[in-house]
Amino acid sequence: MTRKWFVFAIGMILVVNLAGCEAFTRKFTRKSKKDKNTVEMVLAPEEWKGPKMTKEERYRQYLLFWKSWHDELENALVQNSAMKKKADCCEQAIKNLNGMRSLLNESKQKQLDVYIRQMVELYSEIKSDIYGMSANSFCLRLDKLRMHIQEGFTYNDIKNDLI
Repeated sequence: MTRKWFVFAIGMILVVNLAGCEAFTRKFTRKSKKDKNTVEMVLAPEEWKGPKMTKEERYRQYLLFWKSWHDELENALVQNSAMKKKADCCEQAIKNLNGMRSLLNESKQKQLDVYIRQMVELYSEIKSDIYGMSANSFCLRLDKLRMHIQEGFTYNDIKNDLI
């Protein structure tokens, strides 16, 4: 008797599986939520120009960003951070120095070019110092470089030299 019920149950399972339960599966499948009345938006790319800033504001911003990246570079050297971090800090500091340079007249640009070249040289030396053995000398050079730039290129010193 138990064997007959067992065979009957197996037979029913096979019949249900072979016949399928399409109505059952259709009942429990998730329906798409697309609405027929919605219209897809077509967005045209538009270049964002950013806020309109005066040359004085841009210069102050570049100077502030340069100081921040310069400090970050010194901290990375002291803490012997990863080479990628040091390289990124150098690149950003140089980028902001070049931004400052673009807002100055020719005589001030030439003065700043000296410090930008020193920063680029320091960058190449930092990249070649894989093990961080010269971090102290790099920090000293960075301090000297910061001192020179802050002496001659704060906003109050160059406000008449902006173009």
